[in-house]
Amino acid sequence: MSEPLVSPGNTGHSTPFVELDRAVWASLAPSTRLPLRETEVVQLRGLGEPLDINEVSDVYLPLSRLLNLYAAGARKLHRDTSDFLGERAGATPFVIGVAGSVAVGKSTIARLLRELLARWEDTPRVELVTTDGFLFPNAELARRGLMERKGFPESYDRRALLRFVSAIKSGAAEVRAPFYSHLNYDIVPDAQVVVRQPDILIVEGLNVLQPPAPGHGLAVSDLFDFTIYVDARTSDISRWYEERFLGLQRGAFTNPKSFFHRFASLSEDEARARARTIWGTINEPNLLQNIRPTRSRATLVLRKDSDHTVDKVLLRKV
Repeated sequence: MSEPLVSPGNTGHSTPFVELDRAVWASLAPSTRLPLRETEVVQLRGLGEPLDINEVSDVYLPLSRLLNLYAAGARKLHRDTSDFLGERAGATPFVIGVAGSVAVGKSTIARLLRELLARWEDTPRVELVTTDGFLFPNAELARRGLMERKGFPESYDRRALLRFVSAIKSGAAEVRAPFYSHLNYDIVPDAQVVVRQPDILIVEGLNVLQPPAPGHGLAVSDLFDFTIYVDARTSDISRWYEERFLGLQRGAFTNPKSFFHRFASLSEDEARARARTIWGTINEPNLLQNIRPTRSRATLVLRKDSDHTVDKVLLRKV
């Protein structure tokens, strides 16, 4: 089992979360119609993730309903506050943060939530931005000696990310973010992602729930209206990473333009060994030192079983 969300000295009986089994969670939105077809679900799922229509219906449809309620509540609070202050400031986007380890499935969940939330009548404009675009360019990472720590908090331009989300929350008409290419494994110069006043913005990344950096009073997580942490056993995530690496080796890595093309000619045993080395020296330390410690900061935790299905949902008490 995953570690409980309690402090080391806690008895285990006191927690800020309500823990719900999958069956109970699935029953919470019985009248909500599933707006996606099976073919759309297949297009959304990531490499090696067995996401199906039942998983969407049981887990993510109720979650989209909950997020819709939170977004509606935020809009009402904005109206009431504006009335109290005697002003008519425009509402700002509802911002959702999605965090979790490499290979845990957070990117698929973020894409799926974007599609589900856009089907709600009051939130038709939903944008998704990943924090990959706020990694320092490879040349800068190399200059700082951080290429082997890519994905660790210090490998991101956290000030630029904070400025970006701050501009979104201020209601700016147009905000631009750098574009990251997974083929090149680097920031693409002069390419940008443009966000124009969405109803909801989803920000997905490894370390989006980090507290403020030393000497700084504000973190990007302070600007989120709702946060999700995707959780699983370390041993399961390690296995998923290894299988995903093999899938990429047979697919994307075969492209001569791929940064990882040098891995395409490895035998299966060599590829598995390489994946385990990368996991053990980079991804697992980042998970244990930086990512998992932020789990208790989330509004909601999706806890996955060994087959990638969600078996428990933990929701922070209101």
